[in-house]
Amino acid sequence: MGEPVSIASGPRGALALSGYLARPSASAAQGAGRYGLVLSHGFPEGSQDAGAVGKSFPELADRLARDAAWTVLTFNFRGTGESQGDFSLAGWLADVRAAVDHLLQEDGVEAVWLCGFATGGALSICAAGEDERVRGVAAFAAPADFNEWASDARRFLAHARSVGVIRSAWYPPDPDAWARELREVKPLSLIGKIPPRPLLVVHGANDASVPMLDARALADAAEGEVELRILAAASHQLRHDPRAIAILLGWLDRQLV
Repeated sequence: MGEPVSIASGPRGALALSGYLARPSASAAQGAGRYGLVLSHGFPEGSQDAGAVGKSFPELADRLARDAAWTVLTFNFRGTGESQGDFSLAGWLADVRAAVDHLLQEDGVEAVWLCGFATGGALSICAAGEDERVRGVAAFAAPADFNEWASDARRFLAHARSVGVIRSAWYPPDPDAWARELREVKPLSLIGKIPPRPLLVVHGANDASVPMLDARALADAAEGEVELRILAAASHQLRHDPRAIAILLGWLDRQLV
């Protein structure tokens, strides 16, 4: 159903991100695919390395294109999968913006929403808060901030190297600037700029990676103009929870009204 695409990101589009574009089938109703969704993965978890992160997202993109009749673009952030570059938090945020630009240039796509999981969800919130072109956001297991990473930036930098999201020995050229981004990129500060555009926040009650309090803090910062869903007994990996995907499909359907 889908096809590989390359997304230009970074200064002057110097970085090529590996992407996947899924469209509704030719037999879908007229007008299907007019709405576009950018689908973002998270930071490598546990034993996962940068090469494997996001591998199941093309499958999810195909399902959303088929079941919701949307055009769905998913991609690997810089430093992951086959995408070029090295991880920085501001760089990943720039990648979301680049994906929005790319999808809006696709034939037939008239408007774009964002959906992200974990770090991808947090950055989707940030991108939407700064870009009025984004029509709505669905964030799953998203942290409210990145203060935990920032609290020991040197250790987190070493971790980023160990999982492979930083591949270049010389990177980052300015470690202090790289570390500042971990505090300066704040979903909690930007989510309030999204309403009255539609906003969905979904979190697992048993998330051991991102506290459930983060979801409630995000909802409070949006002053209640958010659909907050807490899934009983759910962990951090909502991408693989059928309930979470059902909620996403229902939310996408309601955007068409």
